[in-house]
Amino acid sequence: MSREAAIETLFDWLLDGAPGAAAAPDVVARVGADLRAAGVPVDRMAAFVTTLHPSVLGRSFRWSPEEGIKVGELPLGSFGGEQFTKSPINDLIRGKVEIHARLDLPASRERYPVFAEFADKGFTDYFGLPMPFTNGEVHTVTFVTRAPAGFSEADLVALRRVIRPLARVGEILALRRVASTLLSTYVGHNSGDLILAGRIHRGDFETMRAVIWFSDLRGFTEMSSRAEPREVIDTLNRVFECQVPAIVKCGGEVLKFMGDGLLAIFPLAEGADASKVVDLALAAADDALAAVAALAPLRIGLALHVGELAYGNIGSSNRLDFTAIGPAVNIAARLEGLTSKLGRALVVSEDVARLASRATEDLGAFELKGVPAPVHVHAPCC
Repeated sequence: MSREAAIETLFDWLLDGAPGAAAAPDVVARVGADLRAAGVPVDRMAAFVTTLHPSVLGRSFRWSPEEGIKVGELPLGSFGGEQFTKSPINDLIRGKVEIHARLDLPASRERYPVFAEFADKGFTDYFGLPMPFTNGEVHTVTFVTRAPAGFSEADLVALRRVIRPLARVGEILALRRVASTLLSTYVGHNSGDLILAGRIHRGDFETMRAVIWFSDLRGFTEMSSRAEPREVIDTLNRVFECQVPAIVKCGGEVLKFMGDGLLAIFPLAEGADASKVVDLALAAADDALAAVAALAPLRIGLALHVGELAYGNIGSSNRLDFTAIGPAVNIAARLEGLTSKLGRALVVSEDVARLASRATEDLGAFELKGVPAPVHVHAPCC
């Protein structure tokens, strides 16, 4: 196949939506390999796409024939930092024009710090292109070669040829990822996957068994009445940051923040070892309580219960909430309400105590609002 025909085949594949490529890394790897096969001396290809994420500025996809594809993330705090502002990526995004530079020239080595790094690794030529999306955002694709003569004019024509359909595919994949990221951020990973899969109708739900986590901040009402809003928000964020990583690390999913309260679940899949899931939830509780203790004098109350719940959509016809409801959720919330009365940071139901590997202390049976029979309450032993 001639060079021109190979480039057109790649162009058509991108124009058709990159069939067979499941995600952005697959697309970048295919483009880099096909360009080399067509005779374009690409020794490194990198795409950088900014994203809508609470802690990530953007994602990079770097391909080379020796190492294949590598995916990286640039923290949000990097924006405005010297490493980013003095990079060609920053100028490509802001200037929206190509950057072509011979890396073996002293002037090029001084232009950007990364150019000197490339030259030290034996690269001879750099070609960067802005990759505009239809919404006005500008992202980037860069190519570097070790060919002694650098990129020829014919090479540059070929690279420009594929950037247009690559931008369309990149935008589609970026929008999918943004949708998934936002849903995971606001409703949780598993809930987000269900919503993207079409679980968007009011009344759609499934029943499941899970270990249910309910916690809230002690003294929050008094604190919020005397503190400035900024102080209240910052305090809540610190307290939630002590809990969420611990929950996620142990396989749980945060479903909802309710003022100073937090509702999370540790699903019990069919055939799963319930004792193992309970132990993981208890481990997450230990980690969270230890982290909160470091924020003295802040304290939380936390309760764990295990039971069946309904997991799905409730709300009006055009405003829905994906949540968990049911008697088991109510019991978890009521148990948490006992923590202050009992002077315990963590209490668990008898069902949790029965499944836990560690010993628990029976604190007695208590009447809980909305629960027909007294519930035995336990506290894990140290």
